[in-house]
Amino acid sequence: MRILVIEDDAPIRRGLCDALRFAGYAVEECPTGDEALAMACAASPDLLLLDVVLPGKDGFEILRELRSSHPQLPVIMLTARGAEEDRVRGLKLGADDYVVKPFSATELLARVEAVLRRSAERPSDLRELRLADRTVQLELGHVVLPNGDTRRLSDLETRLLRYLAVNRGRPVDRKELLQRVWSGNAHEMETRAVDMHVRRLREKIEPDAANPTRIVTVRGKGYMLAEEPS
Repeated sequence: MRILVIEDDAPIRRGLCDALRFAGYAVEECPTGDEALAMACAASPDLLLLDVVLPGKDGFEILRELRSSHPQLPVIMLTARGAEEDRVRGLKLGADDYVVKPFSATELLARVEAVLRRSAERPSDLRELRLADRTVQLELGHVVLPNGDTRRLSDLETRLLRYLAVNRGRPVDRKELLQRVWSGNAHEMETRAVDMHVRRLREKIEPDAANPTRIVTVRGKGYMLAEEPS
C-alpha cells in the first residue's frame, strides 16, 4: 500500500513517514499544497494523509479538487484545529477520517488501517445493478421495471444503494451509512434519515416493500443487500 503524506512541518512529516514505513507502507511525501494534486496523480497512492494548514492551497481546497478528480481516493485529514466546525467541514467535503494533532503513531496507524479496509469495499465503476426482475442503472439514477417503466432514484437513494451493493452480503450499520453515504458527522445526524431512505428504496426495488427480500434488516447489525439466488 502506498501512502502520500502532505505536511509542511518537516519534523512532523518525517515522523509520519518513519512510522508508516516501519509499519510496512510505501510512502511519498509532499511539503506544499500547490504540489499536492500533481503528486497525487504521479504517485497513485492508496491513501492520502492531508494536513489542513499548508503553504499555497490549504487542505480543504485540495480535498475539494481531489473529490472531483479522484472521488475514490481515501483521505485522512491531519489538523491542529480542534474546532468542531473544521472537522465537520472536512467530513462534508469527503474526508474519510480526521486526526487532531497531537496524536500517537498507534492511533494514526489504526485509523489508516480502518480507512484502507473500508476503501477496499468502494465501487470503482459500478454503473448497473441487476436485481432479478429489474435493473438499477446507477449512473442514470433510475430503476427499470419488468414492464419497461422506470422509477427515478434521488441522488441520496442512488448513493445508498451503490454502497449497499458494493458491500453486498455484509450488514452495514446506520452509523457507517451516515459516514460513507451522507459524508457527515454520524454523531450529529439522526439514524432515522437512514431508515427513511431505506424505506423509499424498498418501494422502488422490492417486489413487495412490506416484506423486503433485497434490502433486508439484520437484527442488531444494520441493513444488507441480499445476494441474488443463483
